[in-house]
Amino acid sequence: MMKMLQAEQTAGVPEIARIGGAEERWVTLNGVTWHYWFAGSGPPLLLIHGFMGYAFSWRFNMEPLSRYFSVYAMDLPGCGFSQRTNQPECRLAGDAEGVLRFMEHFGIENADIVGSSRGGGLTIILAALASRTNRLHRIRRLVLVSPINPWSSHGKVLTRLLATTLGGLYVVHVQPRLKIVAKRYFTALYGDPKRISPGTFAGYTAGVDEPGSFEHLGRILRSWREDLTTIGESLPEISGIPTLLLWGSRDRAVYPSSIHQLQRQLKNSALVMFQGAGHMPYEEVPDEFNRVLGDFLLHDAPRTPFEIAADGQPAVEFPEA
Repeated sequence: MMKMLQAEQTAGVPEIARIGGAEERWVTLNGVTWHYWFAGSGPPLLLIHGFMGYAFSWRFNMEPLSRYFSVYAMDLPGCGFSQRTNQPECRLAGDAEGVLRFMEHFGIENADIVGSSRGGGLTIILAALASRTNRLHRIRRLVLVSPINPWSSHGKVLTRLLATTLGGLYVVHVQPRLKIVAKRYFTALYGDPKRISPGTFAGYTAGVDEPGSFEHLGRILRSWREDLTTIGESLPEISGIPTLLLWGSRDRAVYPSSIHQLQRQLKNSALVMFQGAGHMPYEEVPDEFNRVLGDFLLHDAPRTPFEIAADGQPAVEFPEA
């Protein structure tokens, strides 16, 4: 039996971590309590955060999107204010099974899914898992925001080092005390640091201040290389799903140069590049991000290759952000 490192509900989620216009909720699935936010009505839309993130990442997106969708923004287990465990591994495949369980628990028959960075990799594996288990009908459209993938070389050496025993000791015992290093790393994720909103770093810090957070991050890093392999193996299984790739032109975390390889695999995908933005366009240029996302999910724009082939209509081009 897995040992729980956190009470079923985290008491007193700090004000800085709250999302305006959304309702805070909890659910226990397979013995683990998930913290999530819900807003709106309409077709279901799931938002999946990236590495070192949690639902707080979507604070500028939930309320605008909730005008048209039933929006769920979850803290994946071990992240934010969801429950920690001492499971020895934290692979994306396990997280993908958890998200499918989340959907089934709430009777979500099909949903649009948005995944960012590591959450984008999770979304790829989730869709492939649904395909293999005759549940592909649960996936309507995918939106992958600078998803981690085998063709972006940035961080591969660092993740290998941090996945070692000594690297793990650094992650768990040293990194939590080096706030200035973390802040410099975080700032580099933006194309223009002047667009970092007040309280952003404090909000992300609140999510990793929970006991067991850095142990969980260490387990993620130990599985990183295997997860990249699984992502690559999953892509052929989901090549026909309507997919929108969103990227910042100044992304220093997952290189835009990897887009072309991804699009070769995702044959029914369209791309929108946010000029001047970094790794997190949903935070850096949220108004433009929300517009582009809404147009794709509500109006089929930009059109995917299969849609264009079906009716011969030209693709819609968006102005540069």
